[in-house]
Amino acid sequence: MARFSRLDTLGAVIASGLMPLFHHDDASTARRIAGALEEGGARVIEFTNRGEMALKVFSLLSEDFASRKSSLILGAGSVVDAPTAALYIANGANFVVSPFFDAEIARLCNRRMIAYMPGCASATEIALAQEMGVEIVKVFPGETTGGPAFVKAVLGPMPWSRIMPTGGVEATRESIEKWFRAGATCVGMGSNVTRKEWLAAGDFGAMRDTVRAVLGWIEEVRRPSNRPA
Repeated sequence: MARFSRLDTLGAVIASGLMPLFHHDDASTARRIAGALEEGGARVIEFTNRGEMALKVFSLLSEDFASRKSSLILGAGSVVDAPTAALYIANGANFVVSPFFDAEIARLCNRRMIAYMPGCASATEIALAQEMGVEIVKVFPGETTGGPAFVKAVLGPMPWSRIMPTGGVEATRESIEKWFRAGATCVGMGSNVTRKEWLAAGDFGAMRDTVRAVLGWIEEVRRPSNRPA
């Protein structure tokens, strides 16, 4: 079962502003990636449900976090149906992320008081997800959906929305500033913080340093003095 409450999870996502996401078939390597993200300051991470080993590796990660009482909040991503969500929740998922909105996953997560962050690509989809109890919507794919301009446009008539763009968020100061100035609550980042070349070279320090830099840019752009008038 989840180690963190839904409120604690949502609070950490909002406070951090960054959700790194990754997948690896090897549990030992997955632990090293998660450790690098944690050392960089990440407070929440998404392990994506890809491949036959995904659930097993996720379960081992969850057990590892629990055994060492890590404060890092682990969730499952790329979850496309309620039965799969139930498996991950049973194995310790503190939140569930989907590439699209699914009402059955929303109902399941609500029953278990688990945060659900579905992918949405229109104001209608965002409104439907909110009606089903979703607090943070994942705008996916972030760049092709309309980029920062889409986030800003949605928040005009729906200012209560909390939006997490994923896809098209670069590990650069310029990209981070654009998304957060548009009103993003959080950003999801995958390959830009866990690059294949770093993994091939065993350069987990680069992953750590990138997360640390991104969190620093988020902190800067959120400062009241840096907010647009």
